[in-house]
Amino acid sequence: MAEDVVIHIQRRDNPDSGGYRQTFRVPYEDGMNITTVLQRIAARPITDEGEQTTPVAYDACCLEEVCGACTMRINGRVRQACSALVENLLKDEPEITLEPMTKFPVVRDLLVDRSRLFTALRRGKAWVEVDGYWDRGPGPLTLPADQEDAYPLSRCMSCGCCLEACPQYNDKDDFLGPHAISQIVLYNTIPAGKGIADQRLDALTAPGGIAACGNAQNCVKVCPKDIPLTTSIAKAGRDATIHAIRRWFSR
Repeated sequence: MAEDVVIHIQRRDNPDSGGYRQTFRVPYEDGMNITTVLQRIAARPITDEGEQTTPVAYDACCLEEVCGACTMRINGRVRQACSALVENLLKDEPEITLEPMTKFPVVRDLLVDRSRLFTALRRGKAWVEVDGYWDRGPGPLTLPADQEDAYPLSRCMSCGCCLEACPQYNDKDDFLGPHAISQIVLYNTIPAGKGIADQRLDALTAPGGIAACGNAQNCVKVCPKDIPLTTSIAKAGRDATIHAIRRWFSR
């Protein structure tokens, strides 16, 4: 293993400025991940050319791939910095390139604004509604088969990987995205969420809903939690069609 790790980072000082690239050299450590690399650069922000610069801006939180905050492009692949081990990356490439996700506005350097991702979850009402926080007793029972269907979908951490890979998700339309579609299916599957199932299906049949999906299937290939997104999308399509037909006949 090389003594130093060479890191190329795509940077931007603010949302309105142009982008530029800087190269850093960090001493290799056993077990280090990309978050560790960025921490080392923050402690000594000097480029490979010896230029003093500012620490690289990035997002991080859990450091164990459950929050999705540190998602970025690493050697051209969207993934989490905390679970990207340098040792494994160097097996494929001699150097490492870090870039921000392209489907979200860049705030600074590797830090992006993922607000649209969470707005889509609000549009789809991806939650269980409650009218208070007192003890309401045991909730409705969930059949084991429904538990098996729901659990994989519940692993979503809103990281944005599926949106980065989706060709239909861009700034020219209002597509909900595979993550929100899958969460709608999740909450319409569990008994506690079925009370407002029709409202979620309204979001699926509205502009930017399930009809905007082009079935590229890129999303399922990049999901770090192996969520069956294409299965969710297929189910959402069937449910939305039935919902739309029922709405039409109830006029």
